[in-house]
Amino acid sequence: MAYLGENIPKLGFGLMRLPMKGDQIDVEQVKEMADLFLDGGFTYFDTAYGYAEGKSEEAAKAAIVDRHPRDKFQLATKLPAWSGTKTADDAKQMFWTSLKRTGAEYFDFYLLHNIGQTRTKSFDNFGIWDYALELKEKGLVRHVGFSFHDKADLLDEILTKHPEMEFVQLQINYGDWESGTVQSRKCYETARKHNKPVVIMEPVKGGMLADLLAPEVKAVFDKADANASYASWAIRFAASLEGIVTVLSGMSSLAQVKDNVGYMKNLRPLDDKERAVVDKARETLASIPSVQCTACEYCVSDCPNNIVIPKILEMLNREKIYKDPKSAKFGYFWETQFGSKASACIECGKCEEVCPQQLNIIELLKEAKDKYE
Repeated sequence: MAYLGENIPKLGFGLMRLPMKGDQIDVEQVKEMADLFLDGGFTYFDTAYGYAEGKSEEAAKAAIVDRHPRDKFQLATKLPAWSGTKTADDAKQMFWTSLKRTGAEYFDFYLLHNIGQTRTKSFDNFGIWDYALELKEKGLVRHVGFSFHDKADLLDEILTKHPEMEFVQLQINYGDWESGTVQSRKCYETARKHNKPVVIMEPVKGGMLADLLAPEVKAVFDKADANASYASWAIRFAASLEGIVTVLSGMSSLAQVKDNVGYMKNLRPLDDKERAVVDKARETLASIPSVQCTACEYCVSDCPNNIVIPKILEMLNREKIYKDPKSAKFGYFWETQFGSKASACIECGKCEEVCPQQLNIIELLKEAKDKYE
């Protein structure tokens, strides 16, 4: 049975990490990248209201919309109702701002951006679920869905409450496949249980499953195929899943576009032998010393200051496992927007009393405070 997006090529161009010239997007290079992507037979571009403070949507206009027939590509963007909005009108205006910035006439895929945690209530309170459907009825968007960063149980609840959503965008990669915080596998299986096709984001985990991989993990892939890029293993893993609209790769250079287009042009799903290689790489990643948090969130329910403890510990692990302090610090800033920072800890010890892993959470929060605040 056919599904939404079945015929869309399985490599999408994520416009979040575009090349820069100073503090401006290098639009001329983006034009070359977009042309190469389209010439390779790929069609799906993904941006968002807030990417690069709106400059990403403007770059989409200059590099794609103004230069290519509208029916030759799909353009997706997202509405973050939780971001700096005080009224429903503020939130709804984001759509019109995105439409003007991109000059797209309509969006093929329109997403409620980053559903989960405390953010979901903004979409509820401002009536954005119904607003998205109204935009579809007017022909201003073709398909409505949402991107999601939270646990599978909440995803199940939201999809049960909102069966009108046509697709869901999820963070899926082999590194997070069994993660207690991201729950890639569980979220994917939940979406499929509800018969929702999936747009995959972060298949290379922001580059961490590419050149930032630990040497022992790289060795696993090099032994299997010394000529394949590390990114290709990650993207092909994601693209081999069933019910996929496309797999977004946040490409920042012509070289990345060439690499991705090269192995995705004639996509060959992972065979059993290659799946075993990815499994071994995942096991090797898991063996690297890290904070053994399972994201059960017992600590969160007992924290008097609403510190997002599992998310903070995840950032410590991002640095420990992937040796990427810059990404960890950015992730810390992002996650603590929706709860308290590590410095809010009053050392009451309630988190440690309920931690099944018996982690020394107070000391770990001190470490995070020193590193990221």
